Amino acid sequence: MAKHNKKLPQDVIDHWPEVLSDVELSVIPIKYLNSVKVHFNDGKIWDIDLTEKDVKNNSEEVEKSLQELFTNYEEQIEHIDFKLDTQRIKIDITKRTASFLKKKR
Repeated sequence: MAKHNKKLPQDVIDHWPEVLSDVELSVIPIKYLNSVKVHFNDGKIWDIDLTEKDVKNNSEEVEKSLQELFTNYEEQIEHIDFKLDTQRIKIDITKRTASFLKKKR
């Protein structure tokens, strides 16, 4: 899981403001990421696409690889941007909420 300690970006909140406006994240599950953009001190940018099904279905291996990347290049990394799959988040929250409310009856 990717570490992240702040509120969601406004463009993400705009997809579903009534739910996402008050959300603060400390961890983002890999399955909710579309990409990771790593910005290096020397100006290089690595854009890592995580949208393919085989990547989503092997989240533990992807998580391990990302952690190794972040550890190995820690001194050279300026910052990291995470692009969220807001549609998938919305679908999953809606499904889980409906399921939870059915169980409460």
